[in-house]
Formats: sequence, structure tokens, C-alpha cells
Amino acid sequence: MSVIVQKYGGSSVATPEKILKVASRVVSTKAQGHQVVVVVSAMGDTTNELLELAQRISPHPQRRELDMLLTVGERITMSLLSMAIQDLGVSAISFTGSQSGIITTDTHNNARITKVKPHRIQSALSEDKVVIVAGFQGVSERLEITSLGRGGSDTTAVALAAALGAEFAEICSDVDGVYSADPRVASKAQRVAQLSYDEMQSLADSGAKVLNAEAVEWARRNQIEVICSATQGPVGSGTSVSPLAPTTAHEHPRASAVTHHPGLCYLYGHGAPSPELLETLERFGLTEADVQRTGPLSRASHDEGSWACWAPIQNLHPVEPFFDAVQRCGATVEPEAWTLVSVIGRGLLSGGERGPRSLAQEAIRALGIYARGPEVSPSRLRWAVAEQDAKRLVLALHKRLIEGDDT
Repeated sequence: MSVIVQKYGGSSVATPEKILKVASRVVSTKAQGHQVVVVVSAMGDTTNELLELAQRISPHPQRRELDMLLTVGERITMSLLSMAIQDLGVSAISFTGSQSGIITTDTHNNARITKVKPHRIQSALSEDKVVIVAGFQGVSERLEITSLGRGGSDTTAVALAAALGAEFAEICSDVDGVYSADPRVASKAQRVAQLSYDEMQSLADSGAKVLNAEAVEWARRNQIEVICSATQGPVGSGTSVSPLAPTTAHEHPRASAVTHHPGLCYLYGHGAPSPELLETLERFGLTEADVQRTGPLSRASHDEGSWACWAPIQNLHPVEPFFDAVQRCGATVEPEAWTLVSVIGRGLLSGGERGPRSLAQEAIRALGIYARGPEVSPSRLRWAVAEQDAKRLVLALHKRLIEGDDT
């Protein structure tokens, strides 16, 4: 019997009525002959409400205690969903991240999964139970409760799918897949039927909220198919993220999507990042993989050994101590908020004067805005712009590269 892992985001379980609908969908999936593991997020805006509650108590709450608080949200959802499924006549059991064997690093508020030991899940599945797992959380080797950061429930689902040898991981939300742009920005945005891991990784890294970047990396490493579906749609429908031929610099160009990632600050420094800096970034949830060689996005003229890093301001709570800490390590900080606008696709560096890169530059010039960049690769073109210019640029790039409208 095949295993399917389903993940339901906060908007899908925001109310008791929505939880009951999810319970019916889960029971229907099991009735199709599958073993089902369900990963859930906190209900609606619960996580933000808990953060606000913490701020009312302490302006700079300790990160460990924040994890103890924030992980409550998913535990509420998992128990309610288990109750709903049981009332539909199907045996179910809920587990926290630690009970599920989700082992993480020690970094509070933005930990990373290192391994999964799903013994209790496997035992429950062998007893023909539906298993509901609290996403977004795990336990470190030191037995500390940790949270995985924004979008961490996606990573929980894909990591469990890999550990359980699942047929696929289904990420369920209010939308029926990955679109070529945010439909609220580009009215002609289209659903994309299939994406490679490279394309989805670039989309996730560039601010698309359908699938977490670390979840994509888990899928790539373990060759797990991920399907992004609508909670109210059929099981397994939507956008499939799976292995495709690797992108090359010379293949026929194809732009798949345009996305934007707001609310970022820019850090940079001369020479190689020091061990003290890397340790400081790690404390705030940024790993060495987030620190890149400085490209043309930099304002200053750096030497070849310089480094740069884009950091999401919303994850850097508290912000002021973060800025102070990295500056003491020799980093320069641009605290103003930037938005990264990216074109995602395959073979983006080919096509010459009518290729994606040239057409995108034409669109930027026509808008008359300041754009730092581009940072280029065969699967992504990226610029940094002021937040007030981001949506206009997304719309212009989508019209020219996706819709084929040169006007």
C-alpha cells in the first residue's frame, strides 16, 4: 500500500469548518487505498498572533522561549484534525514534531532538519491509522524543541515523504498550483503544469510562497515528487515538481515565471566571511549557504573575495541586535527594505538580442526605474529594486516574457 504525505497550510485549516473539510479530504484519500500522513500548520494567523503576544510581554524575547510558544499553534491543529477524522469513522493519531522523529539543528526559530526517525509513524501506519504531524517543528540532539522558520511545514512534509518512501508529497493550499506570477499582480498569470527541481528551487529562493526552498532541496536529494494542489481540488492535481533534464546555458530559452521577494536587507563585506560572522549569522537562522560571492547587485566596488547576503527582515527578530552583531563582525548593512524580482526558467542566457535577458533589460529601461543587477544564471535572472517599483516590474516582465507582449 503506497504512502501519501499531505500538507495543509494555515489558510486551509483556519477555522473549525475548514478543518472538517480537510478531514473529509484526508478520509477520501485513505479510501482510495493509500496510507496517509498529514502535516499541518497552525490555524490561520495563529503564529503571528503568538508573536504579537510575546512582544507584549517582552520586547526582545529569548529565542528558545519563542520556540516553546510558537510550536503550540501546530499542536492545536493536529489534535483538532485527529478528532475530526476519528468522528468520520477512521482511526487517527496525532504526533508532535519530536514524537515524529524530526531531528533538527540547535538553531532556535530557524532550525534545519538533519534526519528523520519515523518509528512511531510507521508503527501507527501498520495499525491502519491516519497519522497527523505538527509541522514547523522538531527536536534537537540536545532535546530542545525547535521551530523551522517560515514555511517549515513544507520541509516537514517532504522530509517525512523521503523517510517513509512515499509515492509523493502533496502541498495543499488555497491555490491549485504554481502560477507564472502572483495573480494579484499579473491578471494573466497561468498555472504551470510541471517544473524541474532547479526551477522550483529558484522560485522558492526568489520569494514564491507555494513551496519552501529547503523542502525543494529535500525533494531533489531524495528524488521525491512534490505536487502543489488546491485543498478543495482532487488529490494529486496541480503543479508537479519532479526531475527534468538539467538546465543548460545553450538550450532553447523558456521563461516559466516571474516572482518577487520583498522585505530584504543587504549585507556585504570585503574578503572571506570570518568564522565569527558565520557563527553570528547562524544564531539568527542564516547558514553559510546563504552567504554568496558578491555579484553585480552590490553598490560598492568589491574585490573578488568579497561576500554578500540577502536577509529576510521578518525572520531577524529582534532586528536591531542582528544589525549590531554583524557590524561588529565587519559586515556592512543596508537596513532599508529591498525587493528581489526574478525571472525563472530554463536556458535564460541564450537567445541573443531577443532572448529573455535582453527583453527583460528592455522592460526595465522602459519603466525608467533603478534596478541593481542582473544576477544571472541559466535558470534565473534577478534584480533588486525599491519596494514601490516591484509590482510594476513584475507585471512588465510577465507581459514581455510570459505573455509575449512587447508593447
